Amino acid sequence: MIGDPLRHVLFAVLLGYGLGAIPFGLILARIGGAGDLRAIGSGNIGATNVLRTGRKGLAAATLLLDLAKGAAAVCLARALWPGSEGAAAAGAVIGHCYPVWLHFRGGKGVATLMGVSLGLAWPIGLVYAVVWLGVLGLSRISSLGGICAAVAAPVAALALGHGAYAQVLAPLALLVVWLHRANIARLRAGTEPRVGKRA
Repeated sequence: MIGDPLRHVLFAVLLGYGLGAIPFGLILARIGGAGDLRAIGSGNIGATNVLRTGRKGLAAATLLLDLAKGAAAVCLARALWPGSEGAAAAGAVIGHCYPVWLHFRGGKGVATLMGVSLGLAWPIGLVYAVVWLGVLGLSRISSLGGICAAVAAPVAALALGHGAYAQVLAPLALLVVWLHRANIARLRAGTEPRVGKRA
């Protein structure tokens, strides 16, 4: 018999995964007439690739919805099963990156990780946003901003006294970095595209 704490963690992971795996970028691109996002640009389902279609409104909506689903997963888990929000955070990011209905080929988790960071503790999310937007503004390279923000999240959690959340955010940051390995190679080669460049 599974005890209540473990059962709550499992429920939270499933809740997070279910919300995280909703492919808003793919859905909005199709509804907006931009076609199959997986056949455009990098093939990624995130906001940066939606932007490559030239639809700034769709890209902004994708960013906000991907962020919102991460925050919603954490907040719902906290309300339903207090103490399980970290599990929901992990489930949401993993669901976004590896959605079962897209054959486990999803996004890279940057916006969803910001959402779970905000949901866990808004100051962590604020640091995430400042780093992401700051690096993006200076470099105009989306991947670099996302990578730096992801790494900043567990550091901010530790600095702000949220050690338990840092233990969740650190492996999620590593996942985001791993999913950006091709981007990192292009950054090193100086060939990573800048924001606004169409496919």
